Amino acid sequence: MKTVKLNNGQLMPILGMGTNTFGKVDNNYQGDINMDTKELESAIDAGYRMLDTAISYRNEAVVGKAVTESVVDRGEFFLVSKIPGRPEYVKDEASIDAAVAASLEGMQTDYIDLYLIHHPWDNLDEMLATWKVLEKHVENGHLKSIGVSNFNEEQLTYLIEHATIRPAVNQVESHPGLWNDEIIAFGKEHGIYSMSWGPLSRFDDSVREKLEPLANKYHKTWAQILLNYQIDRDVIVIPKSHDAERQKQNIDVFDFELTQEEKDFIQTL
Repeated sequence: MKTVKLNNGQLMPILGMGTNTFGKVDNNYQGDINMDTKELESAIDAGYRMLDTAISYRNEAVVGKAVTESVVDRGEFFLVSKIPGRPEYVKDEASIDAAVAASLEGMQTDYIDLYLIHHPWDNLDEMLATWKVLEKHVENGHLKSIGVSNFNEEQLTYLIEHATIRPAVNQVESHPGLWNDEIIAFGKEHGIYSMSWGPLSRFDDSVREKLEPLANKYHKTWAQILLNYQIDRDVIVIPKSHDAERQKQNIDVFDFELTQEEKDFIQTL
């Protein structure tokens, strides 16, 4: 697995598994938690080591169960979770401490590799105050790296200018039709990796059809073409699939190289 070196020196897999519907009845985001780990088990068997969850997904314990029951050592996993930007979680230091503690307990681990503020809100000073508490948890070893999700340039700049620890990652929407090139470029300029959520969703079938010639050329799927493209431009990706075969396909994207002309074409989708 290819890794990237975050701005604190920590190595992170460039490809992982999104989990927001895992361990839930009918694979429904709003479904009840059933603690079923079969999708995570197949993902781990396929070679996924970076697993992305969040407090809002309600399934940190499902991820923790899969990791704990796996034959793979905890140290080989890169676990990502997120604290919501809602008042009940970030209104004061005690609330943030409680959220971090609950994440650690749910995931059955004494540290989380990357912890993100899940979404911004309309108060830069409050977000900075939340960040300062997360910095404390980096210092005490509970969190190895910290970052943000869905932050724009203004919000990132405020953290860069006022924080002690620079965000390591900004998780943003990025896929055909919304590549989010500007915020990705801004992050790269400031040593912040971008991480694409929904890299294989939120676009119509016409995009898939346009990718078929490339898929046929490289004996890959349209999804593998898109993941390879994102990885080539140093964007971390977390494709999600409940299907074991597609999980295997989505991680098998490192054995071909798109031409510049092909990358230019994909950029226009």
